[in-house]
Parts: sequence; C-alpha cells; structure tokens
Amino acid sequence: MKLFYDFHIHSCLSPCGDNDSTPNNIVNMALIKGLHVIALADHNTGKNCPAAMAVGKKNGLVVLPAMELTTSEDIHVLCLFEKYEDLEKLETYIQKTCLRIPNKPEIFGHQFIMDENDEIVGEEENLLIVSSGISVEEVAALVKGFGGIPVPAHIDKQSNGLVGVLGAFDYGLGFELIESTLDSGVKLPQITNSDAHYLWDIAEAEHFIEAESCSAHGVFAALREMCRKGE
Repeated sequence: MKLFYDFHIHSCLSPCGDNDSTPNNIVNMALIKGLHVIALADHNTGKNCPAAMAVGKKNGLVVLPAMELTTSEDIHVLCLFEKYEDLEKLETYIQKTCLRIPNKPEIFGHQFIMDENDEIVGEEENLLIVSSGISVEEVAALVKGFGGIPVPAHIDKQSNGLVGVLGAFDYGLGFELIESTLDSGVKLPQITNSDAHYLWDIAEAEHFIEAESCSAHGVFAALREMCRKGE
C-alpha cells in the first residue's frame, strides 16, 4: 500500500524547534497534510517520541521514534527506529559522549519535554544542538547495532550535511539510505523529508513508500527493504 510520509520532524524539544510544535499539533498537522506516517526526530534525543507515538495511535497516524544525531564532525544523521526502547538505548549511549553545555533559552529556545496531553513534564537543561563524541566512521554501525536505520540527513545542504562537511560521499561508511530533497547523484535509495522546525513546514502528501501495512512494523520493514536494495 502507498503511504505518504515525512520522517524528519522536530518538536518543541529541539531548541531550534517552535514551541507550538507539540505532540498533538504535529500529529494533527500531519493528518491535515494527508500523511500516513511520520517520524519525530529531535536533536540528540527522543524524549518527546512516546507522547507523539501515543497521540498518533489515538488518531490513526503511524509515528516512528527517531532522532537527529550530531556526529563529532558536526554531521547530522537521521536515526530511525521501529521501537522507542531501541532509540532510548541509543540516546543513553550517546548522551555519555555529548558536550555538557547549559542551554540558554533566551538565545537558543526552550527544550520542552511533553506528555500526550501537551503538558510540559520537563525541560532538558543541557543544550541539545551540540556534537556527540560519535564519529561519522562509527555512527552507522552503532545505530544498526541498536536496531535502527542510520540516514545521512539533508546531504544536499552544505551545513551539517555529510557531503558538505566531508566534500564527497564515502560509501565505505556503511550507510544504505540517504535523505535529500534533490537528486544528489549518490547511488543509494533516497527519502525526502521536510526537516520541519515549524508546523507549517511539515511535508505535504507528495513522497511515499510502498509498505505491506500501515503500521510501525510495516513501515520499518519497507525501509529495511529499501536499504537492502541499496547494498
């Protein structure tokens, strides 16, 4: 079945994300846009994923848990998961390596953790948009080891994109899927996402995947099949 997607959406937990990007607002906007599946991917954390997944389940939208990991080279890697428990293990691992810089909300914005009712239940004190201690050489194997799919994010952009930072795409890094809004020339399967930091930036129903079922398992299986085709 054809499923329209946006696998790269930031919530109010990302300091660069809008405070209106709450779990309920994101899910409802995705439904308005005609999407079937999304992934919530905040910077170096997945703590708003459980709330978004719960809201999605109540409203008929598949929400994959994800994060946008920043490598030690300042390269962004989208990390997609089927189960939040696996994402949580990755987050626990990488947080031990991240720089501990207190967030300054007046400069970078708040980092709100929310429940499924859009109530604030916490706030991350340390700035999330920092580099981890995970290098680009090890990130793909690390994410796969936790059961996820690592995707170099927005490689068509100079800032924080793998090609922009390294100067070329290295197939030896172990990636099997890329994210780009353009034809990058990289000979791997490609997904196109919004990287939305505001509700209105969430993708329209334009890009789709073929999956056997509209479920987290079905969507993740389809993504894994895309990866296999890129081997």
